[in-house]
Amino acid sequence: MPPLDLTADEVLTTTRAVRRRLDLDRPVERALIEECLRLATQAPTGRNRQRWDFVLVTDPAKRAALADLYRLGLTRPRQQVVRDGVDRGDPGRGRRISESAQYLFDHLHEVPVLLVPCIRVQGRHENASHVGQANTWGSVLPAVWQFMLAARSRGLGTAWTTPHLHYEREAAELLSIPYETVLQAALIPVAHTIGTDFRLGPRTDVDEIAHWDGW
Repeated sequence: MPPLDLTADEVLTTTRAVRRRLDLDRPVERALIEECLRLATQAPTGRNRQRWDFVLVTDPAKRAALADLYRLGLTRPRQQVVRDGVDRGDPGRGRRISESAQYLFDHLHEVPVLLVPCIRVQGRHENASHVGQANTWGSVLPAVWQFMLAARSRGLGTAWTTPHLHYEREAAELLSIPYETVLQAALIPVAHTIGTDFRLGPRTDVDEIAHWDGW
């Protein structure tokens, strides 16, 4: 399908985390996913090493199993995730976000394509330091975001999720991913959206977050 008639700024400002508006009944063409991947791999990557890989899960049984690991990550997490600290979100939107998250929890297995972006490493020790983590994730996350932008421009919705990483080893076994030398970055549902009109998200004013020449 041809890209939507959106400017670059519109794509950048209206690529939302889509959950309730994912079309669970409409298949996503493989060629469309491949278009998005071709654009994703034009993203910057550390020393141009291109260590990324993308696992696309369309098999219903594997989607169901992966969705179960996602749910386990939310209901029986293996690691403590600290949620205190900065929160600039609108408190009034909390219920809406919770309902949206619950919808994805209930229907993730029905999403036509589940994307697991990965990055190759020599070993998991590479992420032992903050510098190692910055280097590793900085070499794959721009490509994933570029995929999500490309998807938006083609009428596809996506959402960045990470709960399944509590059970990353089990996901690796399910998808035949080499656990010791390939890190999974996220689990991203991909589907056509119900409607293509998305608005800007509420965000903090730039004056509150910009620090010129120092904190």
